[in-house]
Amino acid sequence: MRPTILLFDVDGTLITTAGAARRAIERAFAARYGRRDALAFPFDGMTDRAIVRAALARIGAHPTEEEIDGFLAVYLEHLADELERSTGCRLHPGMERAVEEASARPGCAVGLGTGNIREGARLKLERVSFYAPFRFGGFGCDHEDRAELIRIGAERGAACLGVPLAECRVVVIGDTPKDVAAARAIGAESIGVATGSFSVQQLLACGATFAFEDFARTEAIAALLGR
Repeated sequence: MRPTILLFDVDGTLITTAGAARRAIERAFAARYGRRDALAFPFDGMTDRAIVRAALARIGAHPTEEEIDGFLAVYLEHLADELERSTGCRLHPGMERAVEEASARPGCAVGLGTGNIREGARLKLERVSFYAPFRFGGFGCDHEDRAELIRIGAERGAACLGVPLAECRVVVIGDTPKDVAAARAIGAESIGVATGSFSVQQLLACGATFAFEDFARTEAIAALLGR
């Protein structure tokens, strides 16, 4: 088997936070800017920094990078609170088994490829006791553009394996067309899961290599492991 790097998206793919993350960012925006009308758009596939930048643009603000950093620090405080309160946080079907099987394969590096900033990803996954399996990742704090953070994650995976990235099979697992587009941008495979807002048919139509309802299906794990 070729050295393989698997990059899992978090929200809508590995887990649902049952709205905790959106509530947290809305609370942070209200606390910092006194506005509740700037976040009325879907977050699917967006990086955290891109969400903040888009929300601020809607109220006519032109933030510096330092301003976005400051906002995200406030957001993390609210996120921790909302996750603790939420009773709906859960793993999506089949994900625990998929990650377990992949982690047990020699020559397979299992990481994250997510628009969440690193600390946000940690908080969310620790809420469902599922952060430890991921040895590395590409995060929204690495780059605002999803394709670039996926590239960074892939490079870190190759470093974990001790082989050049060009020799690796890279697979991005996500629930949105933005995940698929990011994979295509770096020449990676993609596996779409219809556990978010998009159907199997929509994910295939935008170019996913494979797409499944969820990872409870044997064929999804077979595709993940290149069987």
